[in-house]
Amino acid sequence: MHSSRLRIYANDDLIGVEVGGAVKNVLAIATGVCDGLGLGLNSRAALMTRGLAEIARLGLALGAQRETFMGLAGMGDLILTCTGDLSRNRRVGLALAENKSLPQILEELGHVAEGVYTAREVAKLAQKLRVDMPISTAVEAVLDGQLSAAKALEQLMARDPREEVA
Repeated sequence: MHSSRLRIYANDDLIGVEVGGAVKNVLAIATGVCDGLGLGLNSRAALMTRGLAEIARLGLALGAQRETFMGLAGMGDLILTCTGDLSRNRRVGLALAENKSLPQILEELGHVAEGVYTAREVAKLAQKLRVDMPISTAVEAVLDGQLSAAKALEQLMARDPREEVA
């Protein structure tokens, strides 16, 4: 399938590829909220970086290989989905920042935004495996109507300071 315009990379880490491909949608919603609240590019970069750490923690708990998350199936897909103007999940986050209701957002979107449905499952899985995923958990709470986007941000920022470790 290689051509002058397409390059394929193989990866035998099925768990890592699946976790990266699913959870990046949840983090794209968070990034859309960040952008919608006007927090700036530094905040976006920090959110995506900490989100990648969440993806890796969950993946490693499920048996994935850490290297997968530094490649196209991890970081590459995360960057595109969190920053692309065509990202349906990012658009959900932008609308949540405007305090639109989830049913209204989904109706206006007219397409499936996988992160909406994945967020609840990721939060449940993280809790079951005792994996710390504060951003994903906050997204799930916003989608379920338990928190406003602004309140979720406030709670994330109020977390105790700690050393940065993936």
